[in-house]
Amino acid sequence: MRHAVNTTRSTTIQTPFEHEVAERLVAALQLEVTAEEIAPEAPLFGEGLGLDSIDALEIALFAGRDYGVALRSEDPDNKKIFSSLRSLCAFVQANRTAG
Repeated sequence: MRHAVNTTRSTTIQTPFEHEVAERLVAALQLEVTAEEIAPEAPLFGEGLGLDSIDALEIALFAGRDYGVALRSEDPDNKKIFSSLRSLCAFVQANRTAG
């Protein structure tokens, strides 16, 4: 079981799609936080949820499977795409072909 803590509290509320993706993040990565505890603009990596490169691969897998979105390791925009739940969701919504 992973230990992830998102200590960043935000007054920003998750959109319904952000909540859906947050639930998938929690399930796919076996996070010890609830989807509701993931602040939309908090960092996913580092001091935020503390995700790592293996987690990024898991996110890419479920994004492809559930939404038909291809996240590629060589994409120069990955730092921005993976910077927060909100930015990940914006990318998925702009590029989705499924779900």
